[in-house]
Amino acid sequence: MLELKNVTITLQKDTRRIIDNFSFTLGRKDKAVIIGEEGNGKSTVLKFIYNKCLIDGYCEYTGDVITRGKMAYLPQIMDERYYETSLLQFFEASEYYMHTDILAKLGLSIDFIVSEQRLGTLSGGERVKVQLARLLMERPDILLLDEPTNDLDIEALQWLESFIKNSELPIIYISHDEILIENTANVIVHMEQIIRKTKSRISVARCSYREYLSFRQNNFEHQSQIAQKQRDDYDNQMEKWRQIYNRVEHDQRAITRQDPGGARLLKKKMRTVISMGKRFEREKENFIDFPQREDAILTKFDESISLPYGKTVLDFSLDNLQIGERVLSKNIKLFVRGNEKITIIGGNGVGKTTLLALIWNELKNRRDITAAYMPQNYCEVLDYSKTPVEYLVENYSKSQVTKARTYMGSMKFTHEEMTGRIGDLSGGQRAKILFLDMVLKGADVLLLDEPTRNFSPLSGPVVRAALKSFGGAVISVSHDRKYLNEVSDRIYKLSESGLSGIDGGIV
Repeated sequence: MLELKNVTITLQKDTRRIIDNFSFTLGRKDKAVIIGEEGNGKSTVLKFIYNKCLIDGYCEYTGDVITRGKMAYLPQIMDERYYETSLLQFFEASEYYMHTDILAKLGLSIDFIVSEQRLGTLSGGERVKVQLARLLMERPDILLLDEPTNDLDIEALQWLESFIKNSELPIIYISHDEILIENTANVIVHMEQIIRKTKSRISVARCSYREYLSFRQNNFEHQSQIAQKQRDDYDNQMEKWRQIYNRVEHDQRAITRQDPGGARLLKKKMRTVISMGKRFEREKENFIDFPQREDAILTKFDESISLPYGKTVLDFSLDNLQIGERVLSKNIKLFVRGNEKITIIGGNGVGKTTLLALIWNELKNRRDITAAYMPQNYCEVLDYSKTPVEYLVENYSKSQVTKARTYMGSMKFTHEEMTGRIGDLSGGQRAKILFLDMVLKGADVLLLDEPTRNFSPLSGPVVRAALKSFGGAVISVSHDRKYLNEVSDRIYKLSESGLSGIDGGIV
């Protein structure tokens, strides 16, 4: 069991509260997902629950966390201190030989985890798998998972989904994978920053994600209708009142001194009319407010971007895909033309990211297209010491700064976030900067490595719609099943023998 009592967490840099006097209980078999837009503090809350010391450097907090049993925590990003650690050292205290079932389910072999390979050389998905495996070997009573689906291949993702759904353990997790949330969560914890991020609001619903979205929309529309009807009725009342007031006022001016009785009656009538107006004003003070909610981001590419159907965007062939002396795949061929949306899937460590980087090197200097690249590791293209505005000013003329600020506003950036260090932003906010970069550049060919992994489940549909309607070509690596089904025209699986096409969508 896990209980939060009257928890308030405030960011030190801007005194913004991310949660305010929040209480919550995670019970047996609860599968609670924390959702919310990028930068709302979801990871901070999970760190606080696990160990308050993890947020000491940038937050102030009050309230208590009460737990019964052992908690295990999977961070969003592996601590870089482990990068030089070998797999054998990482697992040596875990009695891994007693947990071959866990290893098998995650697709990890004994030979792999007793090797001297350093964790820093693993793919993103492999790092998630080995951390998750070690956590499960500890037999925890409560699981805290921060983006456990990041970089997992389809098979591991489906296993994780089944594990969360069927586990007896209470689990609280953060995920941007909408299908996983739809299939596993029975508690929704929604963190919002409303009124231009000046007020925090957190809602808890003990239902499925789809039920929550439906309830949220219906409730929003119902409250909006009531608020609007109150104001419409008030306007109608006040219009009638003004007509009565004007008529009585006119009669008062027109009455003669020879009719003092009529004047007294009109004066009394005017007092009644004024009293009625004051009553209407008092009633207005009790109107319900229009409901506030934090909407999804707004983003789209220029509608004028278009590539001719017959234009060759990529004609790529490679005998050996390798890292150093290690050959990952052979006989790779990929042809892309026009505005096709191509997505590459495959097991962790098979070389998808390496392949996309090679394709980028081939396309980035082409003059007949404008290519843009969103790598898996954003630091390859973003200077974390700069502000978003500085980064965009460096790449574009100053006349576009206003446009960039407008776009960042539509992507829910505050002024402080626009002018603060990129390194202080969340992964989702950094992803937004890269999307804005591609929009401002007017790119007509996008190379995207896991483009949706850091966008909230509420913003995911917006990003997918923008990419689906994009008039240029998209070559991407993704394990996001909604993305694969909604955006991709063709899906290829990378294996040791090369790229092979997949018919139909991904379930």
